[in-house]
Amino acid sequence: MAAPIVLHDSGVTLGGQMVLRGLTVSVGPGEVLGIAGPNGSGKTTLLRLLATLVRPDRGVGHVLGAALGTSEVYGVRPQIGLIGHVPAMIGELSLRENLEHAIRLAGADPARIEPALRVVGLDEAAHRKVETSSQGMLRRTEVARLLITQPRLLLLDEAYSGLDYFAQELIDTLIDRATRDGGAAVMVSHDPRHIAERAGKVLNLYAGRLEPVT
Repeated sequence: MAAPIVLHDSGVTLGGQMVLRGLTVSVGPGEVLGIAGPNGSGKTTLLRLLATLVRPDRGVGHVLGAALGTSEVYGVRPQIGLIGHVPAMIGELSLRENLEHAIRLAGADPARIEPALRVVGLDEAAHRKVETSSQGMLRRTEVARLLITQPRLLLLDEAYSGLDYFAQELIDTLIDRATRDGGAAVMVSHDPRHIAERAGKVLNLYAGRLEPVT
């Protein structure tokens, strides 16, 4: 089974500034990779690279078998689940409407919406507009989205931030599901302690470069 993530000497330049450079890393089937690093080190850009949302301008990389920077990525995007540091939701829509929109894009079964809302504890609040919902409710909605779409590659940006113990367990469930059948997960945090318990390997991202944690 091929590795879900392979980067070799990959780099990304944004706005004329090199944000990521010389990235060489492989994440095998069933593995969880942790990325630690201070704010501004490029962690979010790395996740966007792995989510195929930005193109590398040097080196090569493959995600779920698709070559980064090519049209191949459109075929694997529905298999990638990203929870960003800032929830990617449409403010004027309700929590349920955001889920409906997301699963249409992913081609997932809409019958999974109500069970997922119950699992994350939002079945009584799904009518709430995003702009009037708490950060915790938004994060739970994103967890529900990934319970529905069941991605093979899970990308988590400070995923445990602001969540209670129950919701943190839901994140753990997502990781277990993604890695159970040969998928993978990548977790990033400015605090290595948040990822050390789940990640099989932890690297440090500093000034756009990956280094072993010492």
